[in-house]
Amino acid sequence: MGSGDGMRQGRTDVRADVRRTPGPCARWADRDADFIREILDLVGDKWSVLIIGTLADGPVRYSDLARDIPGISQRMLTLTLKQLRRSGLVGRTAYAEVPPRVEYALTALGTSLLSTVLELAAWSADRHAEIRDHQRAYDTAAADTD
Repeated sequence: MGSGDGMRQGRTDVRADVRRTPGPCARWADRDADFIREILDLVGDKWSVLIIGTLADGPVRYSDLARDIPGISQRMLTLTLKQLRRSGLVGRTAYAEVPPRVEYALTALGTSLLSTVLELAAWSADRHAEIRDHQRAYDTAAADTD
C-alpha cells in the first residue's frame, strides 16, 4: 500500500465522519449529491423562482412572461424555460393559430414546488431592508480592514 492509498483512506474516513454529522448533506447518498446540487441550482436560480412564481395563477404566454419579469432578457427567459421544461417543472403548449400562440404552465411537479418558491421570494422581500443594512455594515467593515 503506497502513501497515496493511505491518503485516500484518510479522506474516506473524513468523509464518513462528515456523513455522521447532522445536516442536509448527511441525508444524501454520494451517488445523488451531484444531481441534488444540479436541481437546487435550477430551482434556486433567480429567474427560475420568478418564472415559477409568475406561472402560479395558470398558463402564461411567452410575451407576457417577458413583460411580467423585470430585467429578464429573451435569452435568459428562453434558456430558463427550457431547463424548467427539461426537468418537468413547466409544460409548453403551442396553438396552431395565426399568429402562433405558445403558453407555459406549471406541471404537477412544478406546482408541488410553488409554495416553497413563493415563501422564499416573500422572505427575501420581507427582509430586504435588514439584509441591505447587514451588507452595508459588512462592506464598511471590510473596507476599513483593507
